[in-house]
Amino acid sequence: MSETPSTPSTSEPKGSASGERAAEEQRRSVAAGGPPSAPPASPGARGLGLEEPAPIRTATLWAALATGLLSMWLLGEGMAVNLLVVAVPATLAVYFAGRRAGRRPRPWALVWGVGGLALLLVPTVRAAEWPSFLAVVTSLAAGSLALHGGRTWPAVLLGPIGVFTSVVTGPAWAWQGLRERVGGDRGRLGPLLRALVVAAVLLFVFGALFAGADAAFADLLGALVPDVSVSDGPWRVLLLMVGLFGTLAAARTAAAPAHWDRVQVPAGRARGRVEWALPLIGLVALFAVFNAVQLAVLFGGHDAVLEETGQTYAEYARQGFWQLLMVTLLTLLVIVVALRWAPRTRSSDRTLVRGVLGTLCALALVVVASAVRRMDMYVEAYGLTRLRISVLAMELWLGLVIVLIMAAGVWGARWLPRAVAAGAVAGVLVFGFVSPDALIAERNVQRYEDTGRFDLEYAQGLSADAVPALDRLEEPLRSCALRDIKFDMDEANLPWYATSWGDAEARRILDARPLSEGASALECGEREADLLFP
Repeated sequence: MSETPSTPSTSEPKGSASGERAAEEQRRSVAAGGPPSAPPASPGARGLGLEEPAPIRTATLWAALATGLLSMWLLGEGMAVNLLVVAVPATLAVYFAGRRAGRRPRPWALVWGVGGLALLLVPTVRAAEWPSFLAVVTSLAAGSLALHGGRTWPAVLLGPIGVFTSVVTGPAWAWQGLRERVGGDRGRLGPLLRALVVAAVLLFVFGALFAGADAAFADLLGALVPDVSVSDGPWRVLLLMVGLFGTLAAARTAAAPAHWDRVQVPAGRARGRVEWALPLIGLVALFAVFNAVQLAVLFGGHDAVLEETGQTYAEYARQGFWQLLMVTLLTLLVIVVALRWAPRTRSSDRTLVRGVLGTLCALALVVVASAVRRMDMYVEAYGLTRLRISVLAMELWLGLVIVLIMAAGVWGARWLPRAVAAGAVAGVLVFGFVSPDALIAERNVQRYEDTGRFDLEYAQGLSADAVPALDRLEEPLRSCALRDIKFDMDEANLPWYATSWGDAEARRILDARPLSEGASALECGEREADLLFP
């Protein structure tokens, strides 16, 4: 996403009279509420198109402060709908800063922004922490990409982390704007601060008195206001600083982003046809032979595996999946290097490049299908785990990247960097919404119903998302599988703003069908041994 920044005016040398007059006019314009004049570019920053940001708006300061306070009060217990609440003032701060700088969002900016906010829905609906953490990290990367924009590979690769370049300059930018306001308008700032302090004291005193006078009001107040103890002080202060400084960094980036599109990657020296094509043709031949064996053995069924290898179906799958995953990664690396050295002076050269690399990509897709099939066989024999479902999702995404590369060879590669990034965002979003822990529990319960084998210890370590599937088990296995999950939920005792839909649904199921009191730890341990070795 790229946005249209304000056009920088011609800057005077530092210390000149005209430069001082321009700075004074800038301060007067801001104090009067008018739009700022365009800031001069920073010396030495022409490579990335860096510019001094427009003066910070008062609305941006208030929005950043609100983000910090909400982070301190709401994010201490966990992640759920509180992330969306905190994201609202942070988004407003970025919007105000971008508007003051004269920037207008373009379509791809909206794609990254909407994608980032959608990723924050994952912790709202899923109780598992590991896909939620992945979704939050990807959301931050998408938000940073929305602020910077760009369509080239340097922009797509550096944009997601580009906001960290403003972690120091953002607070400094806000401090400078705050000093200008205090120095130029003390008459309004002082009464406002005093009013806020008086309002906070009155709300605290009268709220405490009303809570002591009425138990119902005390319960309502306790549900709405987080329970903060003295021991939580350092943690709450850290959340305040992260929310405040993070928002200021994002707003500073929105006001004056780095233009990563201007990073120049030197083109590789084109090689001769023989030097470039001969190694790749040999690799294509190797891929073709391997895929022919795969079609004959792997997709031939159990009998073919036993006849050709002397191994069981599960042993055959376990042996090869990780190697095929590495093959997929290395294939993408080979394609990148080959494109850098590809001959491109004549149309026949470009036809050769498309033909060789297109064939390699097509054969690589067969390898991806083989790896997915092996993992499916592996899961049939040993059950589904978090690691297995994660690497399977990664393999499928790598297959999507190969398909996009093939499409770029036909329709051009201008859109490829953003398409790959969008595929990553969409993949993480889908991965979170399908609920990995629920899929793991569903697959393992089905395996138990088919074979009588069940890894009870692993099921006990799943999150509340697995409760609906584990609830299908017969007693006392059901209570053994759900006992530790219920204990963790009761011990956490999350407030409403940190409770996901998955937690709420699990609690509803457990309340409707309480666990059996006879499922003791000893009985569950004996039951686990019987299930692993029936």
